[in-house]
Amino acid sequence: MASDYQHRSLLTVREREIFHLLVSDHSTKQISEKLSISEKTVRNHISNTIQKLGVSGRSQAIIELLRLGELSLD
Repeated sequence: MASDYQHRSLLTVREREIFHLLVSDHSTKQISEKLSISEKTVRNHISNTIQKLGVSGRSQAIIELLRLGELSLD
């Protein structure tokens, strides 16, 4: 069956892109340049994700996203 289990991501596509770049050691400035968005927009996406997860910072967000299988270190 095709619909045995469909995983609905906690993250938006953009949030996923940003966190993937964060774990790939990109700075907020580098992410903004790479995605052609402002640094404030990058920070807003990070902040939104932190709020969704109920954690207190980027590092905890990354750990939680890894634990949930929302992010990988590949």
